[in-house]
Amino acid sequence: MTNRGPRTGGVRPKPNDRIQFDFMLDGVRYRPTIRRAPTTHNLRAARERLSNIRRRIRAGTFLFEEVFPEYRFLRRVIDPSQVRTCDQVFDQFIEHCESRFRRDDMASATVSGYRRVLNALWRPQIGTLPFLRVDYVTLARVADAYRCSRKTYNNAISVLRRAFEFAYRNHPYHMNPARGLRGCRMARKDRIRPDPFRIDEAETLIDAIREDWGEAQANYDEFRFFARLRPSEQIALTVSDFDAGRGTLRVNKAASPESTAQPRRLACTESLSCARGQ
Repeated sequence: MTNRGPRTGGVRPKPNDRIQFDFMLDGVRYRPTIRRAPTTHNLRAARERLSNIRRRIRAGTFLFEEVFPEYRFLRRVIDPSQVRTCDQVFDQFIEHCESRFRRDDMASATVSGYRRVLNALWRPQIGTLPFLRVDYVTLARVADAYRCSRKTYNNAISVLRRAFEFAYRNHPYHMNPARGLRGCRMARKDRIRPDPFRIDEAETLIDAIREDWGEAQANYDEFRFFARLRPSEQIALTVSDFDAGRGTLRVNKAASPESTAQPRRLACTESLSCARGQ
């Protein structure tokens, strides 16, 4: 009678404080290991983990590179093109944001801002790294070395969180390390206080514009002052946006690709009529 040894349930202790898993995937037998002391408790936990792996294999949701990212023969398990780098993840995230922009679900300025932050900070530091191998410490080191204001720092962290949250939806059983990053607390002194023109300052500036550039330009700038329009919004206005009967102006676009207008309707002053008459 052949002695087959004790049953291990597909989990075996290995030298150098490692535990080996034994399972079939797509007709191929794999025996990856993890660095964990093969104590009774750890072996029991490993058997439970293996049961979960087999359930996911049957359900078609198992991702080898997610569960065993350090497996030395990983390239033989899956096509190398399927091992995504952070650069590829960022590209896919921006493509998704651009798609939302085309559906009027995201502002152009938001998409441009995301792209700018990723290109300036995160791509140079982690772009070539395999996405699933990037851990919290790596992200924290990059963030800690970033010399900037609190507001800029918080924006950089926020953009990375959004990109990682997007990509980790493909890996619901994997912990997202970007969730551990924390932004800076913003004190009152860190917030830029509005410094608007006083009425007398605005009138002085408008009078100077009228003297140097003429009535039409003065009317143009006067309207922007008191209607609180951004320059890009005013440049994008067309005659059809003005409703003379109601005395209102529709603001729903901007001339700059880096900014967009929040749709709104403004009550017009006489300065608009004057400007249109020039």
